[in-house]
Order: sequence, then structure tokens, then C-alpha cells
Amino acid sequence: MSSETATTQPAPEALASEDGKRRMSAILVLAFGAFLVWGAAYANPITLHNAAHDVRHATGFPCH
Repeated sequence: MSSETATTQPAPEALASEDGKRRMSAILVLAFGAFLVWGAAYANPITLHNAAHDVRHATGFPCH
């Protein structure tokens, strides 16, 4: 008896599917990041201050 180990490789369709999921995730993350940067760039400074202030209070950090 010979003990050969069979190695199975995923089907090419499965690899393409995983690659597509990774690309879509990367595109969504980049789009969300661009939205945040542009949103912060065009937001009123007091709006940004209030948002940061509210987050500090919500997470339990003292700010004043």
C-alpha cells in the first residue's frame, strides 16, 4: 500500500469569486474613505467639532 496524499485545489470559479469579493470590498472601503475625507473637507467646522464632542461623550472620555 502506498500512502499518497491527495491535494485538492479550489475550482477556478471559486477563486474568481473570492477575487471579486476582495475587489468589491476594497472598492467599497475606498469609496467610504473618500466620502469621509470629502465630507470632512466640506463640512462646517462647528459641525465637525460637535460630532467629535458627541463621540467623546458617547465613548466615556471627558472633554471639559
